[in-house]
Amino acid sequence: MRDAKKAATIAKKSGSMPWDQKRPRRPLQTTVIGSYPFPGWLEFASAHREQFGEADIEELRSDAVIAAVHDQLAAGLDVITDGEQTRYDFNLSFYGRMEGLDSGPASNRYFGPPAHDQRGKYEVTDRLRSQHGLGAVAEFKRLQKIAPSGPVLKASVPGPYTLSGRINPGSIYKDRWDVTEAMIPIVREELIQLVECGCHEITLDEPSMSCYAHREDPRRFVKIFAETVKPILGRCRLSTHLCFGNYKGRAVGPRRYEPLFPAFLDLPVDEMHLEMASREFSEIEKIREIAERRIDVAVGIVDVKSYYIESPSDIAERVRLCLKYAPAERLSLAPDCGLSQTARWAARQKLANMVSGVTIVRKELGLA
Repeated sequence: MRDAKKAATIAKKSGSMPWDQKRPRRPLQTTVIGSYPFPGWLEFASAHREQFGEADIEELRSDAVIAAVHDQLAAGLDVITDGEQTRYDFNLSFYGRMEGLDSGPASNRYFGPPAHDQRGKYEVTDRLRSQHGLGAVAEFKRLQKIAPSGPVLKASVPGPYTLSGRINPGSIYKDRWDVTEAMIPIVREELIQLVECGCHEITLDEPSMSCYAHREDPRRFVKIFAETVKPILGRCRLSTHLCFGNYKGRAVGPRRYEPLFPAFLDLPVDEMHLEMASREFSEIEKIREIAERRIDVAVGIVDVKSYYIESPSDIAERVRLCLKYAPAERLSLAPDCGLSQTARWAARQKLANMVSGVTIVRKELGLA
C-alpha cells in the first residue's frame, strides 16, 4: 500500500490484522529479487533424480537453501530469500503442481543459440486448478527454519499474467487473457497462505507485464494485479518486479518503461523494482514519479546479464545517481533481476560489492 495508515484501514475493514510495522524500513535498503544460482551439485542431482530417495532430495533442497542464505548473509544484504533453490527456474516448477496441464512442454527448437523459443509451452487439458498450492509456502517455511534472525525474509511469486505466458489455451480457454483470469485465484490463494504463515515481505513477480506493455493496455495489467493481491493488502509489505526477461541472459521485449506509465503508478504496492543497470540507467527519471506517489522504488544497480563485476565505487556512483531522483528513504538497491542465470562466483561477488558500495554512500549521508 502507499502508506501505513491506508494499509491499516484496509486491513481493519477486511477483518485482518495489519502486518508488523514496528521495524522501520532502512534507507538505501539492499535487497534481491528472488532467485540465486544453483550449486553445481544440485544441478547434477536434478539431472539424475532417479538416483536419489525422497530423504536425499529433501536434504539436497535444504542444503541448497543453506548455501544461498550463507552467500546472501556474507554479502550483508538487508533482505534475503531462499534463492528459489527448490524451483526449476523462477516459475517452471509451478506448472508441475497444477492440474489441467499436460506433463511437459515441447520446445520448437533444441539447437542453436539459447532463446525463449526453446522453452516450449504447456497444453491445457482441463480447467486449471492447484489443489495443493504452488509450493511457495513450503519454500518460505523452509527459509524460516534455516535463516537466522536479523535480515528480512522475502518470498517471490510469479504473477498470473507471467505464468499464463507458458500456457497454450487449447479448447478450454479463449486466449492468454482468459488463462490469466483462471490463474488469478490460484496465485491469490498462494499469497494468502504466505501471509498466514508469517511472510511479511512478498514480491508478485510480473516481468511479462513490462515485456508486453508496448502492445497491450497497461490499465488492464493494473486491474489484474489489483485483483490478485486484494486479500493481502495491508497484511504484508508488497512489491512487484518489472523487467524485460532474463532467460540465458536474453531479454524478450522492447526495453522501455514508458508504455507502463502513468498507469502503473496505480499499482497497489509498497515498492516497485525496475531494471536499470543493463539499460545504462535509461529512464532513471521514472523513479522520481514513483517516489512522488509515495511508492518505494528498488533500483536494479547490478547487471546480472554481464560478467563485468561492478566495483564498490561503481555501485556508489550509481547510488548517487539514483539519489538525484529519489530520496534515500524511498530507495532500495538490488540486482536488475534474479541471479539464477549468473554463475555463482560472479553472483557472490556482485552482491558483496553492491552492499559495499551502498555502505559507502550510507556513510556519506550519515546513515551508517
